[in-house]
Amino acid sequence: MSDHHDNNGQQETGWFEKKRNVRKIIWALVIICVGLFFADGLYHKHPYFAAENIFGFYAIYGFVMCVGLVLGAKWMRTILMRDEDYYDKDDNND
Repeated sequence: MSDHHDNNGQQETGWFEKKRNVRKIIWALVIICVGLFFADGLYHKHPYFAAENIFGFYAIYGFVMCVGLVLGAKWMRTILMRDEDYYDKDDNND
């Protein structure tokens, strides 16, 4: 694989590295999420729990659980994290 360079010999920025394109992706995701949230009213549900009758329950639940996973992983990182050179240290305790 070869790197792409412009006429001045500098490496070109990739499609995902341009702010304009990142904004397009974020807005596309926001529009899709909002559309799916409102699509919740377009079908008949057969809920098992009463909370499932709330409009947009699955979208809200998914968002809350995603945030919970991120915060949980952040908390777990403080417990499980090792020093950068943890595996490079000599074990001279023999």
